[in-house]
Amino acid sequence: MKKSIKIILLLSVMLTATGCLHEPVEEKKTELKIYHAGSLAVPFEEAERQFEALHPDVDVKREAYGSVAAIRQVTDVGKPCDVVASADYTLIPDMMYPDYADWYLRFATNEIVLAYNKEKSKYAAEITRENWYEILQRDDVTFGLSNPNLDPCGYRSVMVCKLAELFYGEANLFDNLILKNTAITIAEENETYLIKTPENLAPNTDKITIKPKETDLTALIEIGALDYYFIYRSVAVQHNLNFVDLPEEIDLSSAKHAPLYKKIKLQTADSKTKTAKPIIYGITVPKNAPHPELGLEFVKFVISKNGQEILESTGQPPITPAIGDGALPDELRL
Repeated sequence: MKKSIKIILLLSVMLTATGCLHEPVEEKKTELKIYHAGSLAVPFEEAERQFEALHPDVDVKREAYGSVAAIRQVTDVGKPCDVVASADYTLIPDMMYPDYADWYLRFATNEIVLAYNKEKSKYAAEITRENWYEILQRDDVTFGLSNPNLDPCGYRSVMVCKLAELFYGEANLFDNLILKNTAITIAEENETYLIKTPENLAPNTDKITIKPKETDLTALIEIGALDYYFIYRSVAVQHNLNFVDLPEEIDLSSAKHAPLYKKIKLQTADSKTKTAKPIIYGITVPKNAPHPELGLEFVKFVISKNGQEILESTGQPPITPAIGDGALPDELRL
């Protein structure tokens, strides 16, 4: 009897072991790492879904930052990735050439608007493109922007405030909104303005809220903790926010008004100077990408018909066809 039990136990162990040997082993997917501007979070979420459907063996991993911070993940922090997408295409050559990249594509545009919550923002019922700057200056009104040292939307928002002062002929607009509420400074020379944004922006938090990237402010608007903020039109559309459409002369959307925009320059805390210009997004594959061919496939998808449709459907105008610069891979030579 004991011998029979031993035989049964031995057979059970053998069968269990055999079963384990034949269990299917799940293949590990290749991770495609992407660092991108916060304003690309919604379109890139859909791009991720469609790209993974086309490439079942790929797992797209995205991280959203202010564009300066996104690029610094590669250049300063030492975290390699396969794709970098910036809300300001000039940051790629300025920050990544020649060691980390040698080409980029300009693939989308945008514009700055003033977004708000129709139900919760103060004076929402009366704000227009003619009086928005007056409403922002009221004592009981708060507004926000992203950090100009970390995020293009931030330095563009500051630029927009100065352009607004010139456009509307309101001499104290920039002083009342920016200079009195932060440590930001400005100097004029030959009708050109140089704004400087120190590392410590020292915001007066009773009036202005500054966050690392523009999308960090969206939740504050949605819950009524902030009255207004400067944001890309695409983000306002994606979150169903009300917004003031600013005139082309100040919203950084128009090539026609580029000569006016370039009167405004901004020097960030790292002593790099940006010149106001129409908003154009850029994308590249870093030289140290772990999976450069796969990164290139994602870039090709973003500029494809499907990728352009994703951008359009999320309120962000694509550049058709995308415009390349630098040592473009053969697959991208259009």
